[in-house]
Amino acid sequence: MADNKIHEVVQERYGAFARAMDDPALTQSCCGGDDCGTNVQLYDMTMLEGLPVDVTGLSLGCGDPVSIASLKPGETVLDLGSGGGIDCFLAAREVGPEGHVIGVDMTPDMLAKANANKVKMGVTNVEFRKGQIEALPVDDSSVDVILSNCVINLSPDKMSVFSEAFRVLKPGGRVSISDVVTEGDFSEELRAQTDKWAECVTGAIDSDIYTGMMREVGFTEITVVDKADASAIVLHEAGMPRVFSARITAYKPAG
Repeated sequence: MADNKIHEVVQERYGAFARAMDDPALTQSCCGGDDCGTNVQLYDMTMLEGLPVDVTGLSLGCGDPVSIASLKPGETVLDLGSGGGIDCFLAAREVGPEGHVIGVDMTPDMLAKANANKVKMGVTNVEFRKGQIEALPVDDSSVDVILSNCVINLSPDKMSVFSEAFRVLKPGGRVSISDVVTEGDFSEELRAQTDKWAECVTGAIDSDIYTGMMREVGFTEITVVDKADASAIVLHEAGMPRVFSARITAYKPAG
């Protein structure tokens, strides 16, 4: 599949989620279940206090990258594929008024929702930028921490995503990622299913390849913090590897 076709299908799916927010029944994750097929809550509910339903209802991730990011007051944070902004708003609380949070998303409907939520909440230390995570609209060495929640698996060019993440991080900066990965690979036939790709399934890659790409662009101290089985999100069929949700941290060397 051409990269632009994948971007088109993904953008349409998540644009539809944003447009459907007038429907209070919309509480779906990107993976088709409440939390990528796991039975655990994605966030500590105390973290979500004060967030409007237009934010929590667009929580389409497969984990909680904020809780493992160890954010500090004054840091600059970048969220790859920020959607409705939930992780940006949570990060904004952690870094405080002296910190800054940037959300990048390619879907206009999501950006509109995120900006409307920002105004509604009176948040002043968050901004949302339109762009693709393979070509970030962010300056070199300008970010302390990168977050991403169930988004990198959607990219057709993951190496570019990791290269861009490495570029914009300050020396010594870190990433905190929740994402869907696999053990093994999909068949070519399954890879070609764009609907499953947009559902955070067939765009996922083997966890060793995933972390290998990160290592190749320069990341060090790469750690899979935990992983939860996500087999409930897909039908098992020939050519289907085991799929799971992982939380991954890594660092850009300080030197």
